[in-house]
Amino acid sequence: MTNVAVVGATGAVGRTMLSILEERSFPIEALQLMASSRSAGKSIDTPWGEVVVEDLATADPSGVDIALFSAGGGRSLEHARRFADVGAVVVDNSSAWRMDPGVPLVVAQVNDEAAGSHGGVIANPNCTTMTLMMAAKPLHDAAGLKSMVTTSYQAVSGSGQQGISELIDQIGPFMADTDALMDGRWSDPGASVYERPIAFNTLPMAGALVEAGYTDEEMKLVHESRKILDIPELSVEPTCVRVPVLVGHGVAATLWFEHPLTADEAMSILGSAPGVELWKDRTPTALDSAGIDDVLVGRVRETLGTPGGINLWAVGDNLRKGAALNTVQIAELVAG
Repeated sequence: MTNVAVVGATGAVGRTMLSILEERSFPIEALQLMASSRSAGKSIDTPWGEVVVEDLATADPSGVDIALFSAGGGRSLEHARRFADVGAVVVDNSSAWRMDPGVPLVVAQVNDEAAGSHGGVIANPNCTTMTLMMAAKPLHDAAGLKSMVTTSYQAVSGSGQQGISELIDQIGPFMADTDALMDGRWSDPGASVYERPIAFNTLPMAGALVEAGYTDEEMKLVHESRKILDIPELSVEPTCVRVPVLVGHGVAATLWFEHPLTADEAMSILGSAPGVELWKDRTPTALDSAGIDDVLVGRVRETLGTPGGINLWAVGDNLRKGAALNTVQIAELVAG
């Protein structure tokens, strides 16, 4: 049995972590819930009893075996080592530790062995990277991945509850005059999370600009893929798009290999890959991925312009495999 702390327990991912811990019958002896001072003092009913949320800043981590962090990068940088220093293993869902060379970046069912080399902190990859890696890694193992061109279609829940609220709030004003949407007479409904309206729209600007015209979301796809697959020289051309979808990140990817693959070979590999559900006769969508653990892969086909590569579509629930589920799966690896 394990003493577990969920940090960021009142957020969307934290709440999903709690439900997944229950679903998977994680062996919890004692549960602590922690969050910012704004949420401290709230009482949450859990399968392990009613638990009062503690203020992360003052909470005592002594006795915690595994701490599941989803409280933002700043709090992870400030507190993760404090937990690790007293013997806890921190599984962090933020971007704070992902590219630290001393911290393993783990996608359960993809590079489980990396979890064994932790020094007290294990990082959870970005949700978009995670979805793609479920399909890319088994193909890489078979044929040696050389390069990728990727375009993501990311749900608004990737921006937290604020992103969900902004989409929902914008739908009403737009629906009041759909003719205006058709002929360009629409009025801006107001936006704070995204730079342009998200309702009935697509925004090819997921994340914040960081370098050479690319966003941080796009650079995560580059750097995290290289680290997870252990291919420092991997060529990645990323574009990340925010779409008016509540849950489910999709990635359209073109992959080229050292050894060319046919579509039939790729589908045979993906059909037996753990955590992947291959759809041959129907097209998987974000709606299909919501609430399930597997990443759905479909539209597998051979490249046209440069033979030997594979085009595919992968979509996964960004709150589950893209965040909370993978965090719990890593905890299962740690707990043995």
